[in-house]
Amino acid sequence: MSNVALVNSLTGLLILTSLLVIEVKRPRWSALMYSLQSLVLVIIFLVLAYTNEAEQLYLWVISAFITKVVLVPWLLYGALTRVGDPEKPRNVIGTTLSFFIAAIALTVSFVVVNQIHLKAAEPFKPALAVSMAHFFFGVLCILTQRNLFKQVLGFCLMENGSHLTLALLAYNAPEIVEIGIATDAVFAVVIMIVLGQQIYKSLGTLDTSDLSTLKG
Repeated sequence: MSNVALVNSLTGLLILTSLLVIEVKRPRWSALMYSLQSLVLVIIFLVLAYTNEAEQLYLWVISAFITKVVLVPWLLYGALTRVGDPEKPRNVIGTTLSFFIAAIALTVSFVVVNQIHLKAAEPFKPALAVSMAHFFFGVLCILTQRNLFKQVLGFCLMENGSHLTLALLAYNAPEIVEIGIATDAVFAVVIMIVLGQQIYKSLGTLDTSDLSTLKG
């Protein structure tokens, strides 16, 4: 199997892990699925670095492993341990409908990407379509999940998608770009986790539908 085919094949695992992040019952397992997805993303970065002879991507491999595979899941896992990792609240739509919407998002992404004609992206169009679909997967997670920490994971899915898009289209970007992306994502997750813990401490719930009392 060529390196290009390997990258495009590995993105199939990104789709699978995204659906598991959204649909598994316990947020703690969702955090573990996100860690697994990020590990696949790191492998994709490694293959891209070798294929394109892009030394910058090797730094992306290191920083993505530290922040995405280890740090962010560890922070989420620890926060969920402190609040008891509640199985409820569940998502607002059924699993079948959620998969159907995800399939539509993926189809639309492939249609859009097929209209793009960029020499650098041509061999990796399937991977680019998956990276674009991850934005919609993240939005789907945020809109359909009532658990506050699972909504945080929705943001993480969107960030993984944008990260992959950048690696595919701008793999020669300076190392400072990767450092900025990783730092921004970690700080955003930390802030959301702290807010989530404070909300749970004050209201005893992670159900965002119960936060209507904050209105006004």
